[in-house]
Amino acid sequence: MRQYAGFGSAADTNSRFHYLLQQGQTGLSTAFDLPTQMGYDSDHELSRGEVGRVGVAIDTLEDMENLLDGIPLDRVSTSMTINATAFILLGLYVSVAKKRSIPLTEIAGTVQNDILKEYIARGTYIYPPGFSMKLVTDIMEFCQKHVPKWNTISVSGYHIREAGSTSVQEVAFTIANGIAYVEAALKAGMTIDDFAPRFSFFFSADNNLFEEVAKFRAARRMWARLMKERFGAISERSCQMRFHAQTAGSRLTAQQPQVNLSRVTLQALAAVLGGTQSLHTNAWDEALALPTESSALLALRTQQVIAHESGVVDTVDPLAGSYYVERMTDDIEQQAQIYLEKIQNLGGMLKAIESGFVQREIQDSAYRAALAQESKEEIVIGVNLFHTEEAPIKGILTINPEIEKRQIERLQGIRKRRDSRKVETALKGIEQALQKQENIMEPLIEALGVYVTLGEVSDLLRKYFGEYRETAVV
Repeated sequence: MRQYAGFGSAADTNSRFHYLLQQGQTGLSTAFDLPTQMGYDSDHELSRGEVGRVGVAIDTLEDMENLLDGIPLDRVSTSMTINATAFILLGLYVSVAKKRSIPLTEIAGTVQNDILKEYIARGTYIYPPGFSMKLVTDIMEFCQKHVPKWNTISVSGYHIREAGSTSVQEVAFTIANGIAYVEAALKAGMTIDDFAPRFSFFFSADNNLFEEVAKFRAARRMWARLMKERFGAISERSCQMRFHAQTAGSRLTAQQPQVNLSRVTLQALAAVLGGTQSLHTNAWDEALALPTESSALLALRTQQVIAHESGVVDTVDPLAGSYYVERMTDDIEQQAQIYLEKIQNLGGMLKAIESGFVQREIQDSAYRAALAQESKEEIVIGVNLFHTEEAPIKGILTINPEIEKRQIERLQGIRKRRDSRKVETALKGIEQALQKQENIMEPLIEALGVYVTLGEVSDLLRKYFGEYRETAVV
């Protein structure tokens, strides 16, 4: 089981990666700040006050080089939580590997690249869904040819669950998104057994241990059957639902935050019992701020105790045969299947998103959950039961505002030093690929190599395809 406990902080991110690798972490996990996710450079007016706040800021190849300095890209798997600008961040990662003369066949990792759940649950989209889907398949096609160890998409139920969905909805909507990506790849001319083995999934690990185990088991069974029966996959790897799990951030409480240690342990155990191949445990203080070095290390140690001391990893599917778990698995699968049929009748996931069906279902579930907590039908320790007087928590991580200033200065310095003619030529190369409706990854990587910025690429695409404006869901 690959263990993740990475940092999203812009404050000394690289040294934190190195520290956790030394402590037994087997993969890097990084999140990017909001401007990077939304396609804005750090000196854009909309970036003001947001640079480095919820993740690391990446404007140019130099930023990615600094982030990955000293990290052996041919020996470490890197997971990048990025969607609307996933093609740019992957391009930067590839560019770093090329500069180090590391064969692209040797780098491994995952780029989330799941834009549909952004329209459903999270909101960091830029372009209209149709063009965004082309960017997804461009990544898939490029990696199939050049970066074969890369997981080109991580279909994410995590953010759907964090937005307030039930476990059934998490399974159904995640699989429906997966179906949409498979269909898009087939339409782009790819063959199922060529790209499907690099599909991965990303689920939440919530509090109800048995329900979560059943959820993972149901999802794996449903995906395997879909791939065989609907899409005609022959390879066993195409039918496997390889998934990463992260403990539920929405379950962390600011009240009595150290109780989160117990919640995270329970959630992590559910993910392992349910068959996760990769796990990220949240730190106990993440309801208050980004994790400190000590809290992130403790989160990693939680995984390591489960992996090395509990014995639950010694057998596959350890709860198989339990009447309760088997019945719950069947129930979740049947209820999720009803949702899949509704979505198909609406014309597929894109139509279901555009009509607001999926968003309304999640909103209704979130509302019912809030009412359950208010009425104490659902107990949350320290929030609606077992209150205590608490002293203020000390030692939480704060982000130095100087980080934004230094990032902007670094970006503006690169703009002055780079070759403006090469930049102009490179941007024209991307533009030509857009006009011809070709895969943009190779001209994009060339452009990033001459220090074209993330914002400049994003603005070029905005010029051609505009920005998506969500329809109000009532």
